[in-house]
Amino acid sequence: MDLFSHSWTALRTAVAELPDEDFTQPSGCTGWLVRDLVCHLIIDAQDVLITLATPTDSEPTHDAVTYWDLAQTPPTGDDPLDALIVRLAAAYQEPRLLQFHLDDVGSAAGRAAELADPDLRVGTRDEVLVAGDYLTAYVLEWTLHHLDLVAHLPDAAQPPAKGLAQSRDMLEKIAGTAFPTSFSDKDALLVGTGRRAPTDAEKAELGELAAKLPLVLG
Repeated sequence: MDLFSHSWTALRTAVAELPDEDFTQPSGCTGWLVRDLVCHLIIDAQDVLITLATPTDSEPTHDAVTYWDLAQTPPTGDDPLDALIVRLAAAYQEPRLLQFHLDDVGSAAGRAAELADPDLRVGTRDEVLVAGDYLTAYVLEWTLHHLDLVAHLPDAAQPPAKGLAQSRDMLEKIAGTAFPTSFSDKDALLVGTGRRAPTDAEKAELGELAAKLPLVLG
């Protein structure tokens, strides 16, 4: 749960430090500008608040790894919800309004996570997890989206090393196998989730794992 807070704080700080012109740059998410991604993060923060406020007595059905579903195809940006995000982001008009809303809702989500009982059972997406597993799953969400945020912003702060390492570990568990040790944590995440195509040399190192990629998380 500490890593959730660390990763989330780093991501929100990176957004807060962006100059206005960076919001119109492309992000690492297909079809989304940086402003669209930030709008998505606001909705993510709302989801965290809603989930932590949705306790249940049911037995857990998922953990931090099985929380993630694998889609058959990478996103194209044409999904109705993806398109809605673009319209919502445009409605903010000024980057500072997006930054303010993310700081407002994001800070509340961070406090709720710090106060949550890690053994509390919560419901989300017709799944039941303990809060500790739910927040651990979101370390992967924050880390991948931090990489998306800075994909075309070389001067922006990168995700924390501990978040990258934990996210790689989760992705390897989802894949059912480890990435080559020659891959950095960042490269394992980018290549593993299809955010970057592997080089020919990387394909050779991946071996049979290459046929499983990309791992499209949903």
